[in-house]
Amino acid sequence: MPISERAHAIRRDAHAIWLAIRDRRTPWYAKLWGGLVAAYALSPIDLIPDFVPVLGLLDDLILVPAGIWIFVKLVPRPLFAEHLRQAEAETRRPVSRAGAALVIGLWLVALAIAGLYVWSWRYW
Repeated sequence: MPISERAHAIRRDAHAIWLAIRDRRTPWYAKLWGGLVAAYALSPIDLIPDFVPVLGLLDDLILVPAGIWIFVKLVPRPLFAEHLRQAEAETRRPVSRAGAALVIGLWLVALAIAGLYVWSWRYW
């Protein structure tokens, strides 16, 4: 499968997850996991920016598909198929501001930990 088709499939699957977590028939544990996956996959900001060699594509090629795979295992197959068809029919994709906030929060926590580590070495 060409990369452009794979990227389209990942965006479509993330959109289907976004639709599924709003469906009352989706189990709560799948909604929890799906919310994390959809928020990150639909976020305009990546955890590892794409300009970082090799690692930048790691989240797009491994983390997001793995999260989608787990979500698909957590929901009934006919339910996800229904949302997949709906996502394929819709041309406008959602954008996750919550996912962007999550990524920014993770970066801030990592910077704070690194800063505390450097600060502790200064006074030893």
